[in-house]
Amino acid sequence: MTTQPLTDLPVRKLSIDLASGFARHWHGGDAYRSMYFNALSMSFPVGEQFFIDSVRAGVAVLEDKPQHAALRALCVQFIGQESTHRHLHGLYNRHLEGQGLRNRWQHWAQRRVERCRRIGLSPLNQLAVTAAYEHFTAALADATLRYQWMEGAEEKLQRMWNWHAAEEMEHKTIAFDLYRVLGGGSLRRIAWYVYVFAIFATESSWQTLDNLRRDRSLWRLATWGSAWRFWCGGQGMLRRCTGPLLAYLRPGFHPDDDDNRALSAQWLARYSAYWTRLK
Repeated sequence: MTTQPLTDLPVRKLSIDLASGFARHWHGGDAYRSMYFNALSMSFPVGEQFFIDSVRAGVAVLEDKPQHAALRALCVQFIGQESTHRHLHGLYNRHLEGQGLRNRWQHWAQRRVERCRRIGLSPLNQLAVTAAYEHFTAALADATLRYQWMEGAEEKLQRMWNWHAAEEMEHKTIAFDLYRVLGGGSLRRIAWYVYVFAIFATESSWQTLDNLRRDRSLWRLATWGSAWRFWCGGQGMLRRCTGPLLAYLRPGFHPDDDDNRALSAQWLARYSAYWTRLK
């Protein structure tokens, strides 16, 4: 592993106008890709808030020692980045509602969060769940930038999804490292990952299908041709993400085993005119 230690996570404001809306099939006229990424966005506001709360809970029990100062500072910046993601995807999702889509995923996720609160899920378990979801998003983010999954999309949405991807790759280690510093082991981490894998695969599929049904594109041949290419094509999900997703099951895994931070940095540098640093 050659990645240099992470020392800074800038909190950025993205220059983007979501108030003017966007096309129903914003991803180059492709119904499937548009509705799949719409489904992902629908999960983000509740999910990002859970991640924020989990990291805050972890930091609250982190011993106040000099060796933890850098991680504590990165956790504050992680929360700032996730807060901006939550805000923008909330605006995005409101426009989807105006298009007639129904966000069912947010309710499924909110019920799970409330159940965690009722049973008093420990900070360590919350962080294990967060680290699992963060690995999912980091793997998808890598493929989004590396294989140009947003190519052909409406410019401002291409910008938003690529920016989100770059930041997910940038902060992919934070929840994981906090989990380990607090004493989290591989067995708990892997067990929660298997659970998260099942939940994510099921709910992303159901929400995408519901989006397509409400869009009246579910039974079109072109929709399923696109789905096949997205999942099974040469640059598709199964080919490009299966290995990175399964890597999390290794007992000795660390997110920086995949040394891809430079890909994130390249995008952020190339499109620096699109964002300003807040802190």
